Amino acid sequence: MTTSTTSLSGPEDRGVAGWARALRARECSAVELARAYLDRISAHRELNAFLALDEERSLEQARRADERLAAGDASPLLGVPLAHKDVFVTRDFVTTAGSRMLAGYRSPFDATVVARLGHGAPDQGPGAGMVTLGKLNCDEFAMGSGNENSAYGPVLNPWSASRVPGGSSGGSAAAVAAGLIPAATGTDTGGSIRQPAAFCGITGIKPTYGRVSRYGMVAFASSLDQAGPMARTAEDCALLLSAMCGPDPDRDSTSLDVPAEDFSRALDAPLDGLRIGLPKEFLGEGVAPDVRAAVDAALAELQRLGARLVDISLPRTELAIPVYYVLAPAEASSNLARYDGVRYGHRARDYADLIDMYEKTRAEGFGDEVKRRIMIGTYVLSHGYYDAYYLQAQKIRRLIADDFQRAFEVCDVIAGPVAPTVAWPRGGHRADPLADYLADVFTLPASLAGLPGMSVPAGFGEGGLPVGLQLIGNYFQEARLLNVAHRLQQVTDHHLRRPAGF
Repeated sequence: MTTSTTSLSGPEDRGVAGWARALRARECSAVELARAYLDRISAHRELNAFLALDEERSLEQARRADERLAAGDASPLLGVPLAHKDVFVTRDFVTTAGSRMLAGYRSPFDATVVARLGHGAPDQGPGAGMVTLGKLNCDEFAMGSGNENSAYGPVLNPWSASRVPGGSSGGSAAAVAAGLIPAATGTDTGGSIRQPAAFCGITGIKPTYGRVSRYGMVAFASSLDQAGPMARTAEDCALLLSAMCGPDPDRDSTSLDVPAEDFSRALDAPLDGLRIGLPKEFLGEGVAPDVRAAVDAALAELQRLGARLVDISLPRTELAIPVYYVLAPAEASSNLARYDGVRYGHRARDYADLIDMYEKTRAEGFGDEVKRRIMIGTYVLSHGYYDAYYLQAQKIRRLIADDFQRAFEVCDVIAGPVAPTVAWPRGGHRADPLADYLADVFTLPASLAGLPGMSVPAGFGEGGLPVGLQLIGNYFQEARLLNVAHRLQQVTDHHLRRPAGF
């Protein structure tokens, strides 16, 4: 790779923690580092991972980081580049949520996640000082499992251009896997951090619901949406999550009154005696043999590190799919009602009256999958069906959460595959959207329960494609998940391997 500087060995080599140390040691400047990554992004536009770039604004942020470094600021993430999934609103970059409905939209404020990781806000302090390089492609309004629903074209999986990168945070996963950025933000409603992380061979974590503020995150399903970091290693994710978390009561009523913590504090803790629960429902007939083999190998490594495997059951796993696809579309129907062409976003050019404007605006602005989910959600909330569908789904959601609590009485962490297969071929689910929904069977339960979950590279399957090991913890157990992932990464190199050509 060629960069504009000679002091960098290649931005793909060090990751978040490594570059943070290099910046503090003055081995390079934030401007040099940002410039090198911007050049790399420009050289790999074929992935279609980025939707918005503004080199001048990115380099200005880097100059501000260099000023803080020169003044002695030793913030752990200061000057390190990242990019944001295009559902986080940003003042310096256009925000589209992957939809024509928001084409060209520029927010007057930054999302709390953006401010905390970046240069802060007047009422929020200085921020971590990371340098935003752009906005990342995603399924429209975060609705999808393959990143093929974006209005701006699909993201390619860097391991194989013929395969999906996973969704909805596919641009985030692909960009990190290809070494275009050391880290990215993602959002996870039903698996949208964990599944693309698995398909692209990187690490990603969805924290406990409410750990990270949703303020400024374009809403899909408000009782499920949660932001989290995506990077190459558990150590990098720990650093990022530490900066992202914390209460935000004035902006997000679902933000928990739990203080931020240092998630890297226990990364090296031994795993002796750790009880890892293996749900029989996660390792049944539906799991492809290559995925099962990689997961089993990762579990064997954890056993060698001192962990003990415990058989458990999550009996309502299969019910997570119908429950999720009642509740999430219902919330989407409500959240997306605001996109009517009146105040902001797309408005139809020609219309006869107000109702005609609404209809044409929404028909033109929304893609097929978003329309499908709005219609499902409107149906289940309608008179005569609310009790039969929505309320029943909420009751089963509580039972799913109860299943996890019973499991955690006999284990400390739950493990299994992230998805039943490796990344499927692009276009493979186009004629059958239900196939996309079924692929989320192992990620949906933790989302419905509001539990933290993560994907850790576990090896490679058919066609040399990555496989992810899913780890699920009890509420507020992110540090334990990161500890398990970090110890696994100390004895394996799956997370260090690169796609050919990158």
